[in-house]
Amino acid sequence: MSEVKKYIMTYQGVKKLEEELDFLKTVKRKEITEKIKVALGYGDLSENSEYDEAKNDQAFTEGRILQLENMLKNASVVDEADIPNGTVAVGTIVKVKDYEFDEEVEYTIVGSAEADPMNFKISNECPVGSKLIGKKVGDIVEVVVPDGLNKFKVLEIRKE
Repeated sequence: MSEVKKYIMTYQGVKKLEEELDFLKTVKRKEITEKIKVALGYGDLSENSEYDEAKNDQAFTEGRILQLENMLKNASVVDEADIPNGTVAVGTIVKVKDYEFDEEVEYTIVGSAEADPMNFKISNECPVGSKLIGKKVGDIVEVVVPDGLNKFKVLEIRKE
């Protein structure tokens, strides 16, 4: 039997998933039900694209609900008190010097379920995040990235 995956998450990440789940169960389900009712009113289902679209939307939404419920059921929430001071961990914000672009960047280290690279929330499992975990101010890490090798220096670490 396969082992159940634990999702390491911050408190904010859990709240965000709970809000999405609530929206899907209350608002989105009602919207889809209405779309299906309207589409059924058009008659012949064999050539009814509105009905097909509504049913596909329903299947996607129900799949996402199951996924969110599973993630929340198997979430391991990081307690802020357990985050070590001065060490990069899930739940910390780390400022690094990116040598490739010669700039300073702040990353929030989160679990894979709440990663959002476009908003500088990187997973503890991604190449950069995994190399930063456990590091302290002044440490330099080298990370294999799609373009080759990149180097980062840890400048500052703080809790969210």
